[in-house]
Amino acid sequence: MPKRIILLTGELEAPHLSGMLQKHNPDLALDVVQDAETLSTASAHDMVGCRLIAFLTSVIVPAGVLAKLEGPAYNFHPGPPEFPGSYTAGFAIYDGATTFGVTLHEMAASVDSGPIVEVRRFPIAEKCKFQDLEVEAFRHVLQMFADYAPHMASDDAPVPSGVEPWTGRVRTCLEAERLKQIEADLTEEEIVRRYRAFG
Repeated sequence: MPKRIILLTGELEAPHLSGMLQKHNPDLALDVVQDAETLSTASAHDMVGCRLIAFLTSVIVPAGVLAKLEGPAYNFHPGPPEFPGSYTAGFAIYDGATTFGVTLHEMAASVDSGPIVEVRRFPIAEKCKFQDLEVEAFRHVLQMFADYAPHMASDDAPVPSGVEPWTGRVRTCLEAERLKQIEADLTEEEIVRRYRAFG
C-alpha cells in the first residue's frame, strides 16, 4: 500500500482528487503540488513508498524525479493517443476529428509517450467548440480518476498497461498560439475553423 502520493494538479481540482484518494487509504500522506518548484521540493524528500500522479497539468515532470520512484508515475491526460501534448481539444477540432477521448498512461521522460493504461473515447458533437469539448473531456477524465483512485491509493502494484500506442505528434502551446492569430490573407473558412478550435 502506498505510504505517500505526490498529486500534481490544479488548485481547484486538488481538494476533490485528494478526497477520492484518502477515502480509500485514510493513512495516506498527500503532497499536493501545482508547479515545477513545489514538485522539486516534494520530490527532494524520501521517495520510498511514494507514487506520483498528475492530473490535467502542463508541468513536465523531470526524468530525475521519475527515476526516484519505485514504480511508475501516472498521468491523466485530457486527450486520446492521437492528440498528445497541449491544447488537445483545440487541435482535435482544428484537425476535423470526429472522436475525442481521455488517456491514463505511465509517465516517461518525453511528454505523453509512456505506456498507456486505458483510453476512453467519445464522439465530438457537430459544430462543437473547444470549450464544450474541454468540458466533456473533463467529465470523462474525472470519472476515470475516480475509477482508478482505489488502486492508486491502496495498491503498490503497477496498473496493467500497453493497451495501445500513441499515434499523434506532440502539439505545443506555441503552435496553438500561432493558430490563434488571424492574418489578413486567411479565407473565411480558415478563420471560422481557427475560432472554433482556439477562440
